[in-house]
Amino acid sequence: MSNNLTKREIVLEIYNKTGFPQKQVVDTVQMTLDIIQKALADGRNVELRNFGVLEVQVRKSRIGRNPNKPEAEVVIPQRAVVKFKSGKILKQQLKKIDLAKLQAQPPAPPAAPAP
Repeated sequence: MSNNLTKREIVLEIYNKTGFPQKQVVDTVQMTLDIIQKALADGRNVELRNFGVLEVQVRKSRIGRNPNKPEAEVVIPQRAVVKFKSGKILKQQLKKIDLAKLQAQPPAPPAAPAP
C-alpha cells in the first residue's frame, strides 16, 4: 500500500462512512477541490479551521545555473506559489507520529521518464 492518500481513497472512505452514492461523493470531493483551486488561482488564501491554511505567496526572482553549463546564469522569474501552514490540531497530531517508523519506509520509486 502506498504512503500517499489519493482522491479515490478519500472518496471510498467518505462513501463507506456515509453510505452516500459514490457518484455523489466523487462530485462533492471534486467540487470542493475545484473551489479551493479557483480561490488559490485568484490569489486568495484558503483557511480550513483546525487543519491549516493554504497561502498564496510570491517567490522572488533569482539566478539559477544550468548544471550542464555552470558558467551560464539563468534568471528564474518571480512566481506565485502555495505554502501550507498546519493548524494547531494537526500540529498536535503530527507530534505523535513514530518518526522511526516514518523514516523506515522506503522512498517512492522515481517517476518514469516521458516518452
